[in-house]
Amino acid sequence: MNEEPQHIDLRERFYLRERQSVPAAREFAREALADWGVGSRADDVLLCVSELATNALLHGVPPGRGFRLVIRRDFGNLLRVEVHDSGDGSPHIADQPGRGRDQEESGRGLLLVDALADKWDVGPRNPGKIVWCEFAALGV
Repeated sequence: MNEEPQHIDLRERFYLRERQSVPAAREFAREALADWGVGSRADDVLLCVSELATNALLHGVPPGRGFRLVIRRDFGNLLRVEVHDSGDGSPHIADQPGRGRDQEESGRGLLLVDALADKWDVGPRNPGKIVWCEFAALGV
């Protein structure tokens, strides 16, 4: 018997290393959520898409490359957002000694993802990494 999760919906798209890729990725995700009838937590999902795409562009995508956005919904209404990039490093929540998080000018993206998503993490990819977040029980 197959124990792998069954994907009932899957969308993916590749984006170049360009500023307009972030709003394009957010719109792509919005359309997928609307097509799937996801209303509950859609704003949270879209904000996380924006933050992960922005992080990929700023820190993960080398010049001349891009990133892949994957959005999938499994049976049980678990929604997963993945951003695949070919850059080095591993994202983490920024915290500068001696400065409160409210005073930092950058590094808040993963704080938002951590607060809004049910889970998030970083997985391996060759080359690079996959930064993902999940939203459970979307109530579609």
